[in-house]
Amino acid sequence: MKKTALITGASSGIGKELAHIHAQKGGDLIVIARSENKLIALKKELESKYAIHVTVLTKDLTEPEAPQEIYEYVKTAGLQVDYLINNAGFGGLGKFHQRKLKDDLSMIAVNITALTSLTHYFLQDFVKRNEGKILNVSSSAALTPGPLQAVYYASKAYVTSFSNALAEELYATNITVTTLMPGATESKFGEVSGMDKTAVFVNLASAQKVAEDGYNGMMEGKLDVITGLSPIQKLLTKLIPLTPKKILLPQIRKMQEVS
Repeated sequence: MKKTALITGASSGIGKELAHIHAQKGGDLIVIARSENKLIALKKELESKYAIHVTVLTKDLTEPEAPQEIYEYVKTAGLQVDYLINNAGFGGLGKFHQRKLKDDLSMIAVNITALTSLTHYFLQDFVKRNEGKILNVSSSAALTPGPLQAVYYASKAYVTSFSNALAEELYATNITVTTLMPGATESKFGEVSGMDKTAVFVNLASAQKVAEDGYNGMMEGKLDVITGLSPIQKLLTKLIPLTPKKILLPQIRKMQEVS
């Protein structure tokens, strides 16, 4: 039986690659992003290659009503979501007090509020059927505070903590919640956030490889999938819990300063 995956932020980067992977496996899709033209192009591409159906839904997840509208659209259309993939998210570089508050509140709306709301709505249906998979895209940034990206790092820490807690709450069910925690990845994220001018974005992971690892981890019901890190980054990640914050935070700040 075909499984339908709903993917937010599906027009580019990791989200677009996740859509390709699911389509290759013969699954239908509900793809969501702000760019209707990109979503329509993705629909045409995937439907021409595979015997699947792609539903396009243009939504701006900074809008408070967007998650409920998405859920109501899906229900009204008679669609069943089997895999919920909360991929949409964005960051922003700079000292918190110098950034525009509306930009950081929009970041919270997408990275936290929309993800939480969509998970709540669709999880109700998953529990009724006692089946379903959730993949929430966090970041390796969730492992530490992030000076010069204070809100972004904090938002991803929320995603990881929230997802892990849900996974345990659902331990007695056939529902799994997986957190994808990639390092810096090839996408529009670096350009939009300004991070492409920092040391963090020197060696980028392939969006396709990150998506593959995340999708496979979701299918296997893994708790966390940390991917897209270089060997030295993997080592540093293991050292984070052992490193005093007075030493750790200046190093993170320096990595995120624009060169």
